Amino acid sequence: MTISENLKNFKKALPKDVTLVAVSKTKPVSDLMEAYNAGQRVFGENKIQEMEAKWQEMPEDVEWHMIGHVQRNKVKYMAPFVSLIHAVDSLKLLREINKEAIKNNRTINCLLQIKIAEEESKFGMDEADAASLLASEAFKKLQNIKIVGLMGMATFTDDERQISEEFQKLKDVFEKFKVQDSRFEILSMGMSGDYKIAIEHGSNMVRVGSAIFGERKAP
Repeated sequence: MTISENLKNFKKALPKDVTLVAVSKTKPVSDLMEAYNAGQRVFGENKIQEMEAKWQEMPEDVEWHMIGHVQRNKVKYMAPFVSLIHAVDSLKLLREINKEAIKNNRTINCLLQIKIAEEESKFGMDEADAASLLASEAFKKLQNIKIVGLMGMATFTDDERQISEEFQKLKDVFEKFKVQDSRFEILSMGMSGDYKIAIEHGSNMVRVGSAIFGERKAP
């Protein structure tokens, strides 16, 4: 099936209130344009400079989401255009995003990444760290960023019960934070292999690559 056919079938199956982030990392602009011409406007990348290069070539109405781990020294490259940064896991990173947002006269939307997976390789804060960050005076001084929700990644496993428990844990944290801050609107969880379980547990943003663009070839 073509990218546009995959996309149409995928969108038909998604609930109306769930935003699809088409994960286009390593894919050529021609593939992104096929998705764009089929109506997709939100694309996710995990390398800032690759995203910047694609931003230069793609139409202006594309929404660019940074979904990978963010190195502070690279924030300046995406600050002029990024729509949403998913994987924010420290006050230091928020300060850097705020600094670059000021330079570009923008407010940049961010999600806090909460660690729900068992794997050591996954990044993210625990609930207590996130709560203390949000309550801190240092955070309140950052006027050019806006935390609009949470993001998390489940353990890479075939155990659906474990995945369900991890997603539910993140949903519970999200609901607690939302009570304290009405700007918490986005719960980004679920990828090609587990997005259906994520949606069952309240995700309203899924990050899907291979189900749209096909499997990534090993470099």
